[in-house]
Amino acid sequence: MAINAINGLDSYNTIFDNNNAAQVTTDNTAAFDSLFSSAIEMYKETDAYQNQAEQAEIDFSLGYATSTHDLAIAQQKANISLQYTVKVTNKALEAYKELMNMQI
Repeated sequence: MAINAINGLDSYNTIFDNNNAAQVTTDNTAAFDSLFSSAIEMYKETDAYQNQAEQAEIDFSLGYATSTHDLAIAQQKANISLQYTVKVTNKALEAYKELMNMQI
């Protein structure tokens, strides 16, 4: 049984040469700033929904609004937004704790 040499490896090496690979760089400061600003925006949005629900309750109790549907919708928006914010915050804290517990 004869073993033939493998020819054409030069083209394979030029295609998959690691020296020619593009370097991927990220700006960690900009990424963190973007993440932090979106988190602050999420808290502001949740606060706005809470304020709207509170105002809808006051308007309904004073007789300015008669629609129970609008009141329920405002309360549900505030409730869902608050639950989402709490879950995202808890996951971020879990991730932070996990990073702090890593040994280098």
